[in-house]
Amino acid sequence: MSAAGDRLQDTARKAALALPGVSHGRPFTPRLDVYKVAGKVFLIVTDDPDEQIITVKCDPEHARAHVHRYASIMPGRYLDKRHWITLGPGPGITKRLIADAVEDSYDLVVERLPRRDRPRPPTSIPSAPTSG
Repeated sequence: MSAAGDRLQDTARKAALALPGVSHGRPFTPRLDVYKVAGKVFLIVTDDPDEQIITVKCDPEHARAHVHRYASIMPGRYLDKRHWITLGPGPGITKRLIADAVEDSYDLVVERLPRRDRPRPPTSIPSAPTSG
């Protein structure tokens, strides 16, 4: 089942916000929601109802494969066309594909960060022992 534009955008936002160390804002224009890790952009969500797209960082080989395989994936709009792709709603664009693209983009950015700047996954707090 393909994801419609609004679901594509919502899925991308949820996937991004589930990752450690993510911040977001609208530094360029009110219609672009920009997601960053350690100050580096990994996801841009367009809020224009006439253009429901997301843009993510992507390994150049994977980018070429995605562009070739899916009609609604194109080289990144307004960004380096080798390292970014733009996804729009269409055949084959599933929630899983969107979440994977967001997570892969995040991973590419984190891998290039110095170790000291990499976000740490949240640690679970052990539950208190119960008396009994």
